[in-house]
Amino acid sequence: MSLRLGLPVAAGILVADQVSKWWILEVARLPEVGQIPLLAAGPFGLDLTMVWNRGVTFGLLASDGAWSHLLLALLALVIAVFLLRWMARAENRPTAVALGAVVGGAVGNVIDRVRFGAVVDFVDAHGWGWHWYVFNVADAAIVCGVIALVADALFRPKPGLKEGS
Repeated sequence: MSLRLGLPVAAGILVADQVSKWWILEVARLPEVGQIPLLAAGPFGLDLTMVWNRGVTFGLLASDGAWSHLLLALLALVIAVFLLRWMARAENRPTAVALGAVVGGAVGNVIDRVRFGAVVDFVDAHGWGWHWYVFNVADAAIVCGVIALVADALFRPKPGLKEGS
């Protein structure tokens, strides 16, 4: 049951991620343009800004080595396989959906690493002159999925415990 719920979520995230990256690269031609302002609301803004992320989350472990992008892609695939096994055993719907989001996002970024040697990041949210890390649909899905997993682990009632115990 959990795979029937989590796998379509993973597939949906993967498709949304790859279509958005195709649009950024081929239609908007962001690598040539560099930046496209989308929204300015007082001190807040949202832009499309082209960044090639050669590292992992927030650019950590970035390297221009010939094999580093393939090693990072392999590591992400190993983690995705572990998460798929977890998804198959998920005890509830929120866990299956959250794992689907993380797997879909991870696979989307693996595809970029294999195709381009880096991940296509392009969403630049900012406020009061401070810019958050530039991210993509896959990154957002991974972060939301991890937050949901942590919330589920922290707040799900434990079986066999009575209130006030």
